[in-house]
Amino acid sequence: MRRISILAAVFLALAAAIATAGPIRLGAGVYGGVSVPVLNDLSKEGAQYGVRIPVELSSLFTVEPYFTKATLGDATQSVSGIDYTRDGGDVKNFGVNALVTFGSSFSFYPWGGLGSYKITRSGADDISKMGYQFGIGFGLGFNKSLKLHVRGGLDVVPTDQTSQKFAEANAGLSYAFNPF
Repeated sequence: MRRISILAAVFLALAAAIATAGPIRLGAGVYGGVSVPVLNDLSKEGAQYGVRIPVELSSLFTVEPYFTKATLGDATQSVSGIDYTRDGGDVKNFGVNALVTFGSSFSFYPWGGLGSYKITRSGADDISKMGYQFGIGFGLGFNKSLKLHVRGGLDVVPTDQTSQKFAEANAGLSYAFNPF
């Protein structure tokens, strides 16, 4: 319930910001890359992909609902000379990021956001928690509508007594439906 309340508050704040802003720019984007567990021997790096819906409220500020899925690699552990392979698992998350963009055709932007994460691994209980992410991105515009993005960041999912962290690097394209 707490997770739904937090996401509802974020979306209401975004709706209020959109209602008071001038002309907004709506787009869609896809991306792919790699997700690497940090300080975690249960999984190895794996593929990551997802979709983003950038809503540019001004030339400086963008909000971005997203969905991401990462399929992590299996890990091998040796116990008493016998190797065991453990399922790396999947990480799915959705939420919203905020970007503060500097530049136009070539841009630089720090970003961060909140999301709902679900971590599944065979032989272990599923983890469904709120988490956060942050990082740095670069954009290269080919024209007013099409832009290439390259990002790096860190996802942090607090668990009972610790947290699970995933470094990410990805690249993708976004298309603005109403360029101005």
